[in-house]
Amino acid sequence: MCHLSLNQLIEKCKANDTRAQGELYQLFSSKLFSVCLKYSRNYVEAQDNLQDAFLTIFDKIEQYKYKGSFEGWIKRVTVNTVLQRYRNEKVFDIINENITEDIEIEVYEDQISIDFLLKCIQKLPDRYRMVFNLYALDGYSHKDIAEMLKITVGTSKSNLARARQILKQTIEQNSEKQNLQSL
Repeated sequence: MCHLSLNQLIEKCKANDTRAQGELYQLFSSKLFSVCLKYSRNYVEAQDNLQDAFLTIFDKIEQYKYKGSFEGWIKRVTVNTVLQRYRNEKVFDIINENITEDIEIEVYEDQISIDFLLKCIQKLPDRYRMVFNLYALDGYSHKDIAEMLKITVGTSKSNLARARQILKQTIEQNSEKQNLQSL
């Protein structure tokens, strides 16, 4: 089946061809897993989110109209699937914190690894992790985030500030530990 173009593969998936669905999964699962990993609490939850995302992709593939990139479309479906899971868990119904100061986080690449940074992000409370990822990593505006998560723009801003504050503290604590260990 490797001789099929992406559009042919999509058409076969629209016809519920399970071999085509398997090939599409093989083609995009690693990219979408990294998206799921960003938004999940841990590796196992990311795997669950990836499976849910593919079920949604195959369920909604009829809606893809070949406008814009397919990869962009499946990434949006994946993000929305993961966010829906957290909306259903009511993680965004929590308090409105009015922290709006902009906190800068200085990361020196030689001091911390990407894996460490990802683990720090994964440990953030759900509402902070979601807003941080949507804003800082995926470039959504606070207005877009507010609509996606069904929260206010102010809550989005304060959740981002709180996420940055927690990340900054965690990174600083790690740097202090590293400095003590190197003495």
